[in-house]
Amino acid sequence: MAEQPRVGVEHYPFIGNVAPPMVVATEGNYLVMADGRRILDGAGGAIVANIGHGRAEVAEVAARSVAEVDYVIPPWATPQRVALRDRLVSNWLPSELSRVGFCSGGSEAADTAIRLAHAHHVARGQASKWRVIGRRPSYHGVTIASLSAGGHLGRRAGYENILLDFPLVAWDDADALEAAIDQVGADTVAAFIAEPIIGAAGGVLLPPEGYFARVAEICRRHDILLIVDEVMSGFGRAGTPFGIEHYGVVPDIMYGGKGLGGGYAAIAGVFARSSVTDPITAAGHNFMFFTFGAQSTHCAVADKVLQIMEDEQLVERSAKMGEVLLDRLETAFGDHPHVAAVRGQGLWAGIELVADRSPYRRWPAASGMAQRVSAAALERGAWIYPSGAIDPVQDAVMFGPAFTISESEIDHLVEVTLQAVDAAAASA
Repeated sequence: MAEQPRVGVEHYPFIGNVAPPMVVATEGNYLVMADGRRILDGAGGAIVANIGHGRAEVAEVAARSVAEVDYVIPPWATPQRVALRDRLVSNWLPSELSRVGFCSGGSEAADTAIRLAHAHHVARGQASKWRVIGRRPSYHGVTIASLSAGGHLGRRAGYENILLDFPLVAWDDADALEAAIDQVGADTVAAFIAEPIIGAAGGVLLPPEGYFARVAEICRRHDILLIVDEVMSGFGRAGTPFGIEHYGVVPDIMYGGKGLGGGYAAIAGVFARSSVTDPITAAGHNFMFFTFGAQSTHCAVADKVLQIMEDEQLVERSAKMGEVLLDRLETAFGDHPHVAAVRGQGLWAGIELVADRSPYRRWPAASGMAQRVSAAALERGAWIYPSGAIDPVQDAVMFGPAFTISESEIDHLVEVTLQAVDAAAASA
């Protein structure tokens, strides 16, 4: 029998013809490449890794769990699912958010949160409340519903004709939310969705003082559910269990991913007040699940990740090392001619890239400066995450390393980024 041709890395991309980097191992805070280079993972992948790569104790839990229970449909219980739910409710979630469901990623979780808000109103005899108001900029995922609610223009591009009629308002203006509700009618609005700190679309964009308290009041007054997206900001990334805690608000529905599994499991959680879910239960509504939501092994792995964070006090370490990272970034870029702002919360920071700092002038949109800086950093041995979405932040790069990163590794990360920004600007 003739030998089958080997499919090389050049055939891996689903879309595109450029062969991606080949990672053959992950160790601590590093990605080991096929050519032997060790890349400092300064962004935790996509702001995912939080306990560091290559934890043997997590692998042991995964192997043991998959040998005990493999696939079970999501609505049924397994010991691993129950254990994770109990840990979340006891140790992590606000006491008001006692209803817990699991998905396999952030886009699924966003879609579930939107469906949950709609089902809540339908169950109460308010089927006209179907719209979800989102913000510009924002990013909530790539399902049709989550793209519709998101204000990341680059990721919406080409899909506009199939997106839902969801209004988008300015990210920092609570009065704009009130005006949008008045325009479309509160009787048509099911929910308002927001990231506490805007990540992929804003490069760690922090809200104005008092913003979320005002938003929560508006939503309550108009019988609109407040949905908070903690996919990036949750599970310690912002220096607290969840980013919204910085602003003293408990939403009606919250969802988080990425850090829940720490990169070891494809899992996200959707968390709600019982007042949201009780009408759905009473109405006997069949709230459909995703096939691979709540995979038992992934729940076991997430439970272990959360236990490690508790045992090693990694949320507290995120806050501490975040101060170090922000200090180093402000020292390196506080007066840099091509950096308009340095922002951070917890071990999550961003720098906004511009052609000129003063007077303020962006790079041409076609230059792809965020991607160029990220690529230049990768060439020099560190991975940082490109972000931005036209307004108000066109180009930025984000930092979100594992909470285990050392000060010397932070110093190296910032030095590489400084070299990358200078190199990308010089070649523009």
